[in-house]
Amino acid sequence: MKKIAVIGAGSWGTALALVLADNNHDVRLWARRSEQVDEINEHHTNKKYLPEINLPTNIVATNDLTEAISNTDTIVLVTPTSALREILKQLKSEIEKPVTIVHASKGIEPDTLFRVSEVIEDEIPEELRKAVVVLSGPSHAEEVSLRQPTTVTVSSKNHNVAEQVQDLFINPNFRVYTNPDIVGVELGGSLKNIIALGAGLSDGLGYGDNAKAALLTRGLAEIARLGTTMGAQTLTFAGLSGIGDLVVTCTSVHSRNWRAGNLLGKGNSLEEVLENMGMVVEGVRTTKAAFQLAKKEGVEMPITNELYDVLFNSKHPKEAVDSLMRRSKTHEVEDLSSLISNRYTLDEKNPE
Repeated sequence: MKKIAVIGAGSWGTALALVLADNNHDVRLWARRSEQVDEINEHHTNKKYLPEINLPTNIVATNDLTEAISNTDTIVLVTPTSALREILKQLKSEIEKPVTIVHASKGIEPDTLFRVSEVIEDEIPEELRKAVVVLSGPSHAEEVSLRQPTTVTVSSKNHNVAEQVQDLFINPNFRVYTNPDIVGVELGGSLKNIIALGAGLSDGLGYGDNAKAALLTRGLAEIARLGTTMGAQTLTFAGLSGIGDLVVTCTSVHSRNWRAGNLLGKGNSLEEVLENMGMVVEGVRTTKAAFQLAKKEGVEMPITNELYDVLFNSKHPKEAVDSLMRRSKTHEVEDLSSLISNRYTLDEKNPE
């Protein structure tokens, strides 16, 4: 049994805490609100986020970061990316010895255009971290907390530490693979939220399966195009953090990003959508960052560009779909071949 700190007591943080508790670890779950801490400790519930779940007694909540990370070798970050730097700045002064930092947040920071692992490395000095590990894949918190079969992947620059994290989480209900491609794993998990917004928007407009299939397929090509340009491995996007996460996020009512897109498609403004959701919609922030990143890297991302205009330039969703359908004709196979060609070019420039 190990003591593990989970920072963030939303639905996903609580679900991961439950996985770790099922594996007989001593879990300290950090939450901001004292009322939430009291509910978890006294009633063993977290009804705002996971109303159907009773939590085991080896999950103990606290709103004291020092108490949460005391005597632990592993910190699991499950906070919205918008709050990440603030939390890391607080953690930096509390960490007393090198720790493994696992993050399960999916996003890209606007302006800096950092992936989450890069934000962590930017804030936490190297002498305070053993390694940074990303946990990603198709995983709704609601289903994980009900102990329904779920499969994810973990990735790190340090493969040995990735395998240690794999051991912490894996159990008969929660299967964990490793993948050495941290760039691809993070980008796949982040960019699929943009496509999920588009899928919800398509459904909100009343379009059918044809439109959604096209959106997922072309969305995956768009994700891979940017990912391989950033140094990711093409095959990663055919895996759990690529097509796996894309499918689950674009086709389920559990998905916040799908729900937000659905409300947009039905005519709600972005402000109304975010107020209605009451929770962070990572795809909104990631759309802004991916739009900036695509411009910087010179990568064509038409779906991202149209969603950016819907979110931030008040473009009507129907007009955005029309713009995509009226784009200049091209060849699908040539487009896919360019991804492979780009990957080979990068490998030649950066031989291992």
